[in-house]
Amino acid sequence: MRFTPRLKFQIEKYKSYIILVEGKKDIQTLKSAGFKKVYAIHKTSVSLRERLEHLAALITKKDKACILTDLDKKGRQLHTKIKPILQELGIKIDNNFRGILIKAHMSHIEGIHNFLDKIEKI
Repeated sequence: MRFTPRLKFQIEKYKSYIILVEGKKDIQTLKSAGFKKVYAIHKTSVSLRERLEHLAALITKKDKACILTDLDKKGRQLHTKIKPILQELGIKIDNNFRGILIKAHMSHIEGIHNFLDKIEKI
C-alpha cells in the first residue's frame, strides 16, 4: 500500500465518523489516535441486537458509521452479522476505512497505531 497525502486526508475524514468496534481496548486505541465517536458493539449482559438498537439511537441521520471489527475471521463474521442489522435500523454505513485497513494487511484494530504512524510521516 502506498502512503500518500491523499490517503492521509482520507483517514482524517474518518475521525469525525461514528466508529463501531468490538470492545474497550479498541475504543481506547482509536480515541488515543484522535477518533472522537467510538463505540463498542459488545456490552456485558446485553444482546447484540439490543446493543445495536441502543447505538442506532445515538446516531443521527447526518452521521456516517464505519464498522471496524477486527479483520480476522471472527471479526469478519461479526461484521457480516451486524451490517444488515444496522442498515435495517437506518444507519448509513461507509466501510471504505475498513477497506483501507484490509489493503494494509491489518488484522486487529488494536494495531492501528503503526499504520497511523506511517501516515503521519507523509
